Amino acid sequence: MDKLIFDIKEKKNFDINLIRKEFPVLQRTVYDKPLIYFDNAATTQKPIPVLDTIRNFYSKVNSNIHRGVHYLSDSATSEYECARRIVKDFIQAEQEQEIIYTKGTTEAINLVVHSYGRKYLNPGDEILITAMEHHANIVPWQLLCEEKGCVLRIIPMDDNGDLIMEEFDKLFTEKTKFLSVVHVSNSLGTVNNVKYMIDKARAIGAVTLVDAAQSIQHTQISVKELQCDFLVFSGHKIYAPTGIGVLFGRRELLEKMPPYQGGGDMIRSVTFEKTIYNDLPWKFEAGTPNIAGAIGLGSALRYLHTIGFEAIKKQEDELLEYATEKVAEIKEIRIIGTAKEKTSVLSFVLENAHPHDVGTLLDRDGIAIRTGHHCTEPVMRRFGIPATSRASFAFYNTKEEIDIFVNSILKVINMFS
Repeated sequence: MDKLIFDIKEKKNFDINLIRKEFPVLQRTVYDKPLIYFDNAATTQKPIPVLDTIRNFYSKVNSNIHRGVHYLSDSATSEYECARRIVKDFIQAEQEQEIIYTKGTTEAINLVVHSYGRKYLNPGDEILITAMEHHANIVPWQLLCEEKGCVLRIIPMDDNGDLIMEEFDKLFTEKTKFLSVVHVSNSLGTVNNVKYMIDKARAIGAVTLVDAAQSIQHTQISVKELQCDFLVFSGHKIYAPTGIGVLFGRRELLEKMPPYQGGGDMIRSVTFEKTIYNDLPWKFEAGTPNIAGAIGLGSALRYLHTIGFEAIKKQEDELLEYATEKVAEIKEIRIIGTAKEKTSVLSFVLENAHPHDVGTLLDRDGIAIRTGHHCTEPVMRRFGIPATSRASFAFYNTKEEIDIFVNSILKVINMFS
């Protein structure tokens, strides 16, 4: 991995047939039917370059990092830190020290809550989140509020799944100290205007966090342009391995935050009287990390760069528009989430059929979708439903797959009618 992401100038011609061949799992069958994978919001499939990178690490380089003096350890450290530079370039951060490896979005949010929130938020301080947050951006803040006496405020949304920005503006007071918002809703597909929200928060000195778990794979994100204080995302949703994620944080904030966990690699010196912590970013990376996962993440970001987000967005927008039009023609279906700006998520409920039944029957046709509350129970309550069926698309999906998906839904309707 000797080239960083922006050293790679060439772009692939977007040939869907060639691209699909780069994802081995898409060639398999399920119940003797070709696999149709529409569960990309839960996790994306992995291309051959990423699989080869992981295989190469374990077969040729496998060693622990940073503390070894032998060749393999030096090689593993080099690849691990090179991947950090790739992440920095990918999100247009200023410094490598601002990129902290985590297990995923959930751990990254918890790190901020425990390290920044516990130290700098006080009784009566208000924290703003949206009504469409994943549980991972609700529960940690609730725990902090219980412990510190902070107040959690909720930005409401309308019947389409759009945030009500007039209400958002009203929620800001001198007590507002932190804004933590999802960029794209995992259960509705709504794309929130996080830049507007960040600017509003910055104007009164509030600290901001963007949950980019559902946006990082669909659009180019620049933390330089957003001017957010923190940004978090998971590798497995952007074609990288599971168990790896990223916390971006502004260096001046990270420098003054205490460590999240104690152990190896996050220390410079330990005595029984006092511990001196390591420099950034390692201060927040206690213990042996997911080395292969980080290197695989770097490989995934380089792979996406060769495709280009312009081509990715075009393909995914066409898929969502096509699927929405087809499903909207079915009178027995109610689409949940019809925001003005959406990406790659189509959630729906079907008359007389529980989403779990829908998902099970589609599975027998080889179609993988997600059913349930999608870790957004408040969203389900807002729409008066227990769960939805959710199809979520990636650039390797096709309109032909959507046609099969729609026909399978019609079979389910006939069965339940």
